[in-house]
Amino acid sequence: MRIFLTGATGFIGARILDELLSSGHEVLGLTRSDSGAQWLRAKGAEVHRGTLEDLESLSAGAAEVDAVIHTAFDHDFSRFVENCEKDRRVIEALGSQLNGSNRPLIITSGTGMGSALPGEKAIENVFNEHSPNPRVASELAGRKLLDQGVNVSVVRLPQVHDTIRQGLLTPYIALAQQKGALAYLDDGMNRVAAAHVLDVAALYRLALSKAETGACYHAVAEEGVPVRKIAETLGARLSLPVISLPREKATEHFGWLGMFIGLDLTASSALTRERLGWQPVGAELLTDLKRLDISLDETLP
Repeated sequence: MRIFLTGATGFIGARILDELLSSGHEVLGLTRSDSGAQWLRAKGAEVHRGTLEDLESLSAGAAEVDAVIHTAFDHDFSRFVENCEKDRRVIEALGSQLNGSNRPLIITSGTGMGSALPGEKAIENVFNEHSPNPRVASELAGRKLLDQGVNVSVVRLPQVHDTIRQGLLTPYIALAQQKGALAYLDDGMNRVAAAHVLDVAALYRLALSKAETGACYHAVAEEGVPVRKIAETLGARLSLPVISLPREKATEHFGWLGMFIGLDLTASSALTRERLGWQPVGAELLTDLKRLDISLDETLP
């Protein structure tokens, strides 16, 4: 297949690119930069120049291929609501070229969309369209395309990690270095789901091979890792103290991260494993944090 991959040079997208190419697919990779174009060509992919703001370019890319995998997202979380709305527009633009064709479109969301109630474990066959999380816009856009006859499926992500990057934990680490301490709220027993980036990339490839209209998959290897354990592991790795803060101090200490740091975000992937035969084999989150690839006198990008 010839596949249009957004986010092709990103943390997750670059690993998906490798999965697709090694499986014999042709990839048209989205990039906005000369360096990104050079990197894609060196990998053996075709180049499609564009940005998430250039909806015409995105639509044109989708028109040229057999399938679309959309992983690109603006990760400026200080503008999270705005960026989720941008993702909605991107999904609509990509889907505009696919209705009635049965060509698959795989979009990306967060596992929190599968929680029926706050703190309840997320599962694949639940979509909480009333979720207060702005990322709900992505899946609402996907549902709209389903109604229009587009073959849409969704991969929901937890904290995706290796020894260099760890999703929202990456800015959490940078903040800890700035503040001089690893902090959690109250007893720190709220949890986050997690998966190694290579396992996540393999899941996208399997989802593409299945191409099941309306399917939802959870890229979850660990259902829930306590935030306190994360802080303690990072404290040992970075030689920083670990402290507990009262919940009312969340915004003052964490800034925009405060909206996430106290949430209990567990998720199951039981249905995903059953439907796709996906078996994650990568390192666990705490293992990667113990081996964190970072100089103690530098801040993560």
